[in-house]
Amino acid sequence: MNNRLFSAIALICILMLAACSPAAAPTAIAMEPQATAPRQREYAPEPTRAPYNPPTASPAATMAAPAPGNLPGENFHQDYGVNPTEDTWSDHLSTFALDVDTASYTLTKRYVSEGGLPPIDAVRAEEFINAFDSGYAAPEDVAFSLYADGAPNPFTESGTYLLRFGVQGYNVSKWERHPLNLTFVIDVSGSMSMENRLEMVKDSLRLLVDQLDERDTVAVVVYGSEARVVLEPTNGSDPEQITRVISRLRTEGSTNAEAGLRLGYRYAMGMYDPNANNRVILCSDGVANTGTTSVDGLLEFIGGYVEEGISLVTYGFGMGNYNDVLLEQLADRGDGSYAYIDDMDEARRLFVDELTASLQVIAYDAKVQVDFNSDVVSNYRLIGYENREVADQDFRDDSVDAGEIGAGMSAVALYEVELVPGAEGRMATVQLRWQDADTREAREINGNFNSWDLAASFEDADPYYRLAVVVGAFAEVLRASPYVQVGLNELSRHADRLARQIPDEQVSEFADLVQQSARLMRSEW
Repeated sequence: MNNRLFSAIALICILMLAACSPAAAPTAIAMEPQATAPRQREYAPEPTRAPYNPPTASPAATMAAPAPGNLPGENFHQDYGVNPTEDTWSDHLSTFALDVDTASYTLTKRYVSEGGLPPIDAVRAEEFINAFDSGYAAPEDVAFSLYADGAPNPFTESGTYLLRFGVQGYNVSKWERHPLNLTFVIDVSGSMSMENRLEMVKDSLRLLVDQLDERDTVAVVVYGSEARVVLEPTNGSDPEQITRVISRLRTEGSTNAEAGLRLGYRYAMGMYDPNANNRVILCSDGVANTGTTSVDGLLEFIGGYVEEGISLVTYGFGMGNYNDVLLEQLADRGDGSYAYIDDMDEARRLFVDELTASLQVIAYDAKVQVDFNSDVVSNYRLIGYENREVADQDFRDDSVDAGEIGAGMSAVALYEVELVPGAEGRMATVQLRWQDADTREAREINGNFNSWDLAASFEDADPYYRLAVVVGAFAEVLRASPYVQVGLNELSRHADRLARQIPDEQVSEFADLVQQSARLMRSEW
């Protein structure tokens, strides 16, 4: 065999091996001590949204301008700004409360389906990222594991890297979950007649009730101008009785959310069982126009019930006069989660596929602190979590409210970092602190991520890492972040490739969403 032929064959073999090489898996950097860590061209310029100008005053609840299309009325969102780049020499610690809410992403799907891009202040990047499967293996026999991976930033020529730090909680089967003591607080005011909002609530709750059994108890409170009880505490083994009451609900009056919540919490206290998941479940469009109507006023009385062990979960319905601010902040203060239901597929995901994750909390006041090594990382920027910031000195102060995590849930944070030229070694130490849901005992784990753990290129990285990066970039474009350097056409190409690589209907839906958003942005431009 001559040398040229041998060289050609060798080159083909090398290329075939490279094509078959698996993508780099995320590194499991920490578990609880008793556990063992698992193995694990240039394009034409695109139109972009106007650059983001941070508010000069502290953020306040504002009404967002209606998007183009046939959306009715105006919606309320809040501007939390965009995290800046931080120099590690002046501030090497980044501390925030974990967030597993997904409402912002689902709201965006609704805006786009109605023919408009979401208002800039409706976009919260962390809720986009956490709406998707992270691809992490759930830990066994321990509460949490920490994961980390990273790769060169594919959307900039400045040589930055994107790091993904992830928290994965343990799974709980529906047979092993705690009993559910649920108080439904349902908005039946006049605004809930728009778009058949109340009918969507009723259909969604029927799905939830079908998952209950003899371990569970349900009471139903409704509110319009006033609040009243329509179902006294009823055992989950009688779903027909519960759904019959829900089916009879009709819209009425103005919106006294305060009265509904106060009565709902009163019943939740009467049903309280220390061995159960005690939840108030608010279903509403977030409107409040009777009684106490301010966000601060409604939040004020909730804290005491949280101390008693009752959490608040909020589900949003409708578009037009929709108050995203109120529902998001009520869930935050109420030690619960916030989701938006735009169709029955989303309701099925929340109330059937992920019911245990939605309603069984395994960790309270979960906080993350990332300690960047200034010898290796020169600066960093946290993507999202703007309204979840925690003071660095409060990381180990367990009286400071933080985030809650349900069984089997994961939460991800993306950082854009710039490295010190030529430096190698530990890039960051990631620390997770939380309170055990059963004992309220504070627990903490940490792990290191090193420069040699980085993937050589973006395409070499784990597919779920690449998905998180593309989803985060999508949110940044919609948010008009001044740091974003990519357009929706390029993101659409990445999303299409990911939809072919990850067999998940939600990823395919995301690819379609980016494509639709690109068309809408071109029409705006």
